[in-house]
Amino acid sequence: MAKKKTPAINSSSTADIAFLLLCYFLMTTTMGSQTGLSRRLPPMPDEKTKVDDQKVNRRNIIIVKINSADKLLAGSDPIDVSQLKDKIKEFLTNPADDPNLPEKEVKDIEGYGEYPVSKGVISLQNDRGTSYHAYIAVQNELVKAVNELRDEFAYKAYNKPFILLTEEQQDICKAAVPQNISEAEPKDVGRKR
Repeated sequence: MAKKKTPAINSSSTADIAFLLLCYFLMTTTMGSQTGLSRRLPPMPDEKTKVDDQKVNRRNIIIVKINSADKLLAGSDPIDVSQLKDKIKEFLTNPADDPNLPEKEVKDIEGYGEYPVSKGVISLQNDRGTSYHAYIAVQNELVKAVNELRDEFAYKAYNKPFILLTEEQQDICKAAVPQNISEAEPKDVGRKR
């Protein structure tokens, strides 16, 4: 007796079908776009400018450090993340004209007039071992401090919160309360070189 042959499925077009399905899903699927942290980079220095002209007065800088154990240091004081926003607001506004806090420069803001703008710069430094959670928490507090100061300015100038202002009014608020956050490259504090 002859062996019966088992019928097989023709699979010659399976690869073509799989390719078409792959193309279909690639074209119809939307990828989430992540924006990350918005930071304004400093302008490129002029080639004719000397390095000595670019120095910043020490009183105008507050150094915020996060170590590998997620401990926070603002200036020379150990601080909790929940206190950072208020410390930064006090640093930037310098309400008592403390000689150890940043100086203010009276600038003529187009559309508003003269206003004393803080020369304060926040320098963020972290360790390579710093957790992502601690890093983002500190970033949020720094941005929150600047946003609250912009809101306060907006209420004084326009009797509205910053978010409800026109684009021109928001630009005036940004000029009056600039967000100067400098971020240093992470360091390996624990490793000896």
